[in-house]
Amino acid sequence: MTLRDRTEAVLRSWNQHEIGRGAPPVVDYDCHPEGATDVRPATSRLQVRQDLEGLAEESTDCDVDVSVSERVGAALAYLDALLGAREPFDDYIRATQGCATAGWSDEHLERVRVTAVTELDRLGIGWDSSTSQTLASAEGPIDAADAADVIRRHAGDLEGSVRRLVDSDAPFNVRVEHVDLAVYWAYWLDGAGADVRLRINARNASFTDVQARQFALHELLGHGLQCASYSAQCKKHEVPWVRMTSVHAQQQVLLEGLAQALPLFVLPDDQALTTRVRLAHYLELVRAKVHLALNDNTSIPECVSIALENVPFWSEARVGDMLTDRGADPLLRSYLWSYPAGIDWFVRLADSATPGAAETVIRSAYKAPLTPAALSTLWTDGPTIGGDG
Repeated sequence: MTLRDRTEAVLRSWNQHEIGRGAPPVVDYDCHPEGATDVRPATSRLQVRQDLEGLAEESTDCDVDVSVSERVGAALAYLDALLGAREPFDDYIRATQGCATAGWSDEHLERVRVTAVTELDRLGIGWDSSTSQTLASAEGPIDAADAADVIRRHAGDLEGSVRRLVDSDAPFNVRVEHVDLAVYWAYWLDGAGADVRLRINARNASFTDVQARQFALHELLGHGLQCASYSAQCKKHEVPWVRMTSVHAQQQVLLEGLAQALPLFVLPDDQALTTRVRLAHYLELVRAKVHLALNDNTSIPECVSIALENVPFWSEARVGDMLTDRGADPLLRSYLWSYPAGIDWFVRLADSATPGAAETVIRSAYKAPLTPAALSTLWTDGPTIGGDG
């Protein structure tokens, strides 16, 4: 077995162990499910750590693909966090998400805010304590029970345009499940091969027709088609990369960044969708500012002030959950950084006048789970992923 194959075997074994103890899985999408037969759960996290350490030592060989070496490093860093280690934030994010944590200047944050406010103004929506509620009312709320059908309908309408953009004919099958869980997410997508599962969490999800269109692009034609396309590549070629995705690993900046910005590439003239993306861009940069402050030992009252001063329509309850997620949860301390790092880079790619850059990046992004370093080589004029301070 190659180092990649043995890495996949360890990750699958670890995944079964975590699921067995009722913890979050460590594999989100298995792009090569043929290798998942007869997987025995690891006996302990310490056994997994010993296995990963051995793989890490082997990965120093100059003949090993760097993406495999980095993926082993991400697994080790995340596992150590689960075991109680608390690495400095920059070290932890570089090991897991593969990008910087310099953050974004106040000047850049203000430019992004002005853009979002301008887009809202075009819809007749002000920037105040009721912005979020007014926007949802204007977009046309839909009943939660109808959300899955509406999302699927929008996905069907947009699938041809997305496939032409990303150059993928990979088949994929979607199953939608409704859950009611006390977790932060409203939507979650996972799966194996061509089989995609979308879970909708009724406890957190709110639905408008615009949001349904947005999430058809984000979840189904973004994450779903993208991972199914990786699976199709694995069937056609002997790919060098680890054939599974994990939200604590280096491909997540690509996955979340492109999924959030995809409307700008597919439907750039859709005012309602554009407004949602521009607003999401600003909100993610504010979350990043809080994320950095919290991990720089800024006091809780100061972190709360940063959030509420920058976003007048956030509630204290939402800010409290945000702090808990980014400070106390080992998975979310890493994973949630991929959202601001990713959306900022891809929105700026959409706004770039660099000839052919967007097409090259997007088509490559549906062929392989690119790391931030790989993205940067495709758009050499792009900004530093994770901010330049």
